[in-house]
Amino acid sequence: GKEVVIANAIIAILTIGGQQLFSFFTFSCPCHVGQNLIYGLAFLGVPALILLIVGYALNNQTWRLIMGKSSHFEREMSSNWLLKCKLLCFVLCSITGRALVAPVTWLAVTLINGSYYICAVSEYVPVHYYGAAPNVTAAERSRILAAFPCGQLVPPELARARDEVILLLRYQSQVAGWLLIAVVVITVFLSYCLASCFSPLSFLHFRYWNSYVHNEQELFDEATEQHSRLYAMQNVRKFFGFVPGSENVKEIRIPSLREWQAISGLAFLKRVDKEHYDYSLLHDWALKERASGKYLRIDEDP
Repeated sequence: GKEVVIANAIIAILTIGGQQLFSFFTFSCPCHVGQNLIYGLAFLGVPALILLIVGYALNNQTWRLIMGKSSHFEREMSSNWLLKCKLLCFVLCSITGRALVAPVTWLAVTLINGSYYICAVSEYVPVHYYGAAPNVTAAERSRILAAFPCGQLVPPELARARDEVILLLRYQSQVAGWLLIAVVVITVFLSYCLASCFSPLSFLHFRYWNSYVHNEQELFDEATEQHSRLYAMQNVRKFFGFVPGSENVKEIRIPSLREWQAISGLAFLKRVDKEHYDYSLLHDWALKERASGKYLRIDEDP
């Protein structure tokens, strides 16, 4: 849908901006043998992994899948394991596709930029092709190559070889970045084509179903907000004798010290019976206690 495309575009733009700021303020290649590869791969891969985890965590479908319990629909599908597997695969692919937007954008932008890749693999370039430092040991050659990302550490006689090596590595990095983008775009396109081919719905029916699911979720969220607010009002009214926004309040309730202690502190979700839970300490108090005690009449005119 349009909202998904817009959301993915915003995520990609924010990722690009974050990557540029991240590179400008934090990235500084150590230019040392054995450290370049670790440093470059860490800056290339760790942020992408973090973005992937965040993408999973911010998707409501992830928590629906994790927190889902046996339902009537699942019991009906228990006899048809193929249908259940298809549903799980569809949901997992949908979640993963959304979660991959940010990390793939990060990897593509960093590869096109080239700095991380140059830092990571500079010491492994076969520099003898350029006729640089032919009469040095392998260890010394690795040390020289590791210093290539830092121009100020390279001897003047190796400046030309350094420029050629940097150009080669930047070329490799940018080609890898564009190939990654091409593979992702083709994969996404083919996935949508396959999903459309195997869909039991026609194009207009699918658009109607998509619109229905979207509207149902919006209405459910609105009803949840209103229902929970009305339910909370009942418990607050029982404790204080009125609710915020009430007009012509005649009296207010004065809670006792024991009641204040009963609703204060920390609490987990508490199971009352097989079908119901206590959502909070105030909810638990309202279900168990009678709204007796001291009431104070107040003057309607301030």
